[in-house]
Amino acid sequence: MSLDFKPGAFNDFFREETFRGDFTYRNSPHNIRRFPFPFDRDDYMYAVNMEPHVPGRIGSVFEKTFDVDEHYVAEMIDRAKVLADDPLRCQSLPHMTLAGWDLLELIMESKARDYPEWFSLEKNGNRWRWINRPLGIDHSFTFLDEATLPYGPMEYITRQTQGDFTLQDEREGTLWMDAGIATSQADWSVDFDIGMSWHEWHAPVPLAHEMGIFDRALKFLLKLQHGAPVRRFNWTMTVNPLLDTAPETYPKWGPTKTSLTQENLGQKQHLRVELQTLYRLPRSNAIAFDIRCYLASFDELMTVPKWARRLHRVVRDIHPDLATYKGFIRNQPAMVEWLSKYDDGKPTSPGWWPEEA
Repeated sequence: MSLDFKPGAFNDFFREETFRGDFTYRNSPHNIRRFPFPFDRDDYMYAVNMEPHVPGRIGSVFEKTFDVDEHYVAEMIDRAKVLADDPLRCQSLPHMTLAGWDLLELIMESKARDYPEWFSLEKNGNRWRWINRPLGIDHSFTFLDEATLPYGPMEYITRQTQGDFTLQDEREGTLWMDAGIATSQADWSVDFDIGMSWHEWHAPVPLAHEMGIFDRALKFLLKLQHGAPVRRFNWTMTVNPLLDTAPETYPKWGPTKTSLTQENLGQKQHLRVELQTLYRLPRSNAIAFDIRCYLASFDELMTVPKWARRLHRVVRDIHPDLATYKGFIRNQPAMVEWLSKYDDGKPTSPGWWPEEA
C-alpha cells in the first residue's frame, strides 16, 4: 500500500497547482464551461432548493455521483497539508464509526463505477482491494475492521475525495453533526460544530430561520431514503483561490479582503460554489452531507456572457444581511462597479447552463 502522492502519467490532467502562497490555481476553458454557476435567475434569496441527485447533463458536475475534475490531485495535496497542521479538522465521535464505513463503501463503489480508468474496487467477502491510480494508492483491507486502515474509515476515504463531509446521526427527532472533515469550508469549524444539533449549527444563517427554511429542510431530510440522495447549491465569495477559509485560519485570509482594486478584482475575486449532496446511509441510518467546493475567478466567469450579466445583478441587488453573511459586504460596491462593465442590459433566460443564453 502507498499513501504517497504520485500522479505520474496523470500530470497532464490532474496538474500541479496551489491554493495558497503563489496561488497557481486556474480553471481550463473546459472546466469554466462546466462550473456550477449557482444563479438560475437575476436575483437571489436563501432557499432550500433541493432536487434529486440523479445523473445530469453529460459534462456537467452532475454527470457522476461524485465529481472528479482537473483539480483532484492538487486538492488532495492541499487537504493533507491542512490536516497535518490541524488534525482537529477531522473528527468522528465513537458511535459514528459504522457511518464512516458506510461512507467509504458509497464513495469507493461510486468512483470505481463512474471512473474505472482511475479507480477500482475488488471485493472478496470482507477482503477488499482499493486502487486509486491518480494518488498512487493500492491497498487491501478488511471491510469493517478499522485496524486494517491507516485512519478511521471516514478520514481514509475523504482524504481521497474532493469536498468536505459531515456525518449526521438521527435521534431525538433531529440531526446531530457527530462526525466531519473540513479543509475547504466557507468560514465554519468542525471542531466548533461537532456534537451540535441541526438548528444549533445553522444558527448563524440570517433570514432563513425567520422564513422557516431550516424547519422545512429538517422535516424533508428526516424522510430521506437510502438510494434517493438529494442535492442543492450554496455559494459565497473568496478573495484569491483559497480553499481553506476556516475560522481557525482567519488571521491569514481575512485581511486579503482589503486588497481588492478595480485593476486586480477580476483576477483575485472568486465565486465560491458548494454543490451539497445528502445521502441516507444503509447500515448506520446516518446522513452523509457532501460539501463540494468549486472556485472560479471573476475573469473566468466573464467569459460566459450570460453569467456576466447575471452575476452583476445578483451582487447589486442582494439583501445586505446576506451580503454580510456571505462575507463580501465590504467589497460589494467595488464588485458592482467592476461587474457593471460586463452587463449589456440584455435579458437572461432561466437556467444556469452556459448554452442557455
